[in-house]
Amino acid sequence: MALVEMLMPKMGESIIEGTVLKWLKNVGDRIEEEESVLEVATDKVDTEIPAAQAGVLREILAQEGEVVAVGKAIALIDTEADGGENAANPATGVNQTTTEKAPEPINVPPTPANAAVPQAPVVTQTSSTTTISEGRFYSPLVMNIARQEGILMAELDRVPGTGLEGRVTKKDIFSYLENRHTAPNSSASDLVTSPPVVSEAAPATVPSPTPATAKTASAVNPATVSVSGANEIIEMDRMRKMIAQRMVDSKRISPHVTSFVEADVTNMVNWRNKTKDAYKKREGENLTFTPLFLEAVAKAIRDFPLINVSVEGDTIIKKRNINIGMAVALPSGNLIVPVIKNADQMNLNGLTKKVNDLANRARINKLTPDDLSDGTYTISNVGSFGNVMGTPIINQPQVAIMALGAIKKKPAVIETPEGDLIGIRHFMFLSHSYDHRVVDGSLGGMFVKRVADYLEGFDSNTSI
Repeated sequence: MALVEMLMPKMGESIIEGTVLKWLKNVGDRIEEEESVLEVATDKVDTEIPAAQAGVLREILAQEGEVVAVGKAIALIDTEADGGENAANPATGVNQTTTEKAPEPINVPPTPANAAVPQAPVVTQTSSTTTISEGRFYSPLVMNIARQEGILMAELDRVPGTGLEGRVTKKDIFSYLENRHTAPNSSASDLVTSPPVVSEAAPATVPSPTPATAKTASAVNPATVSVSGANEIIEMDRMRKMIAQRMVDSKRISPHVTSFVEADVTNMVNWRNKTKDAYKKREGENLTFTPLFLEAVAKAIRDFPLINVSVEGDTIIKKRNINIGMAVALPSGNLIVPVIKNADQMNLNGLTKKVNDLANRARINKLTPDDLSDGTYTISNVGSFGNVMGTPIINQPQVAIMALGAIKKKPAVIETPEGDLIGIRHFMFLSHSYDHRVVDGSLGGMFVKRVADYLEGFDSNTSI
């Protein structure tokens, strides 16, 4: 028997952990090389993890719902066994990671209000940068537990963390919940931002929660909802919950301001109408407006590099690479933002192929975490839904986002050497939302006007 550890793979530069969603194989099943073994969720995307080697799955080390750091063992595979062997215990001496067990119920004595919350000695799991509050990072798992238990952000910020750089781990928040539910003499300042305990009859002895028991506890006293036969209750899926949390966080973090510009894009529209059929015949792909928008935005970012920044505390991080995200609507109704990296270094044909590739893979859930990472600016084509303009929400930690409205024909005054004429032109609105902490109205307004200038000045003789 040759046992090989299957490790949690690195799924992008900024990904440091993943949550096991579902095992696609059972213990004892035969696995072929490159065959998908499990589904893993990160704070960016859900993806299937293939086996690096063929063999028989002997042991599952990470259970569904468990958060595992990149590089840790999640399963043991017997590379010498055939499919007919029974699953056996791994041989002694193999380096393996023990599956985290739910701790036994323990008695937690009441603690004074001014006593420090005990921190259990745990093997910490670093958390992803899903949610940022007062310089602290919270993983999706920690945020879900906090929401289930009714912990407000102000209270969560006071939870002691034993993770990397003081981050709050799953065990930290469970340890805090034990004392929160049992401490009878909480100070008045603590109660200002903390919701009441789930039940006044809650016993002093509280078993250490697991994700399952935390969910049960939160259901004891749910929020009052008025429901009748005419209403339908729909549970948010995981992606929708993540989107909701990020949108709330973005509005809380960044003071949003939006500037609008109307652009005459007649030359661009006429060029595309003239070129798209030949391009489709030659390349087998559609030529959309999105690559043209991306090209104009990339040029404008080069002209105004202070749009291509992020904020960390009192410092501004100026990004060298121009990585533009594009919002893509999924069949589920959710939104995802794949990133075109180094967009300013691509020609129009390269941008077209990259846009089509990312959009197609997004719709069939085949994006990788790396496809969604390191964006520095975002565009959202609200015109594809027939909207003439919008006020988009900034994709943190970026400081700006642009909504591209629908292209509409309008009568307009055309200046000619012979005098002014009335003609039919193609117009669209550009809506630029920006973080007023670091982007003032002059910069935000000049940037969107420069994008409009590039679109209006599109060369009708452009080749692709």
